[in-house]
Amino acid sequence: MKKKEKDPETLIDPTLIAPCGMNCALCIGYLRERNPCSGCGGDDGRKPKHCVICRIKNCSELNAHDKAFCFECPKFPCARLRQLDNRYRTKYRMSMIENLECIRELGLDGFIVREKERWECPECGGIVCVHRDDCISCGSSTRCSR
Repeated sequence: MKKKEKDPETLIDPTLIAPCGMNCALCIGYLRERNPCSGCGGDDGRKPKHCVICRIKNCSELNAHDKAFCFECPKFPCARLRQLDNRYRTKYRMSMIENLECIRELGLDGFIVREKERWECPECGGIVCVHRDDCISCGSSTRCSR
């Protein structure tokens, strides 16, 4: 993969925060050079199939009540979200449920400020991918810095 600069000041946009609390701006699919994903709320034609058919994104509870985030659902956190959260906590040291609780507490803008600080590479200022242990922009190891 060709390395490129990703500026956290402009990259993390509110439309890139998925209903489950995933910050799509940190996803390798969004950050990659070739055929980048458009994020959970973007065009389905640019997403991997597993994102298009995501049970959380397509949740009937969320859609029936016109809710933007899972924390707005009376079933929060549901079994699907807990399973996804457990996988991300274990593999990537990031929690969807904590993200959602942060959004509920700080609002979307406050959450984005926190995300910019949390996921900024200490070496180059680029954005760090949640799925990698090194910065996509400069290659610096970021494993222990989050």
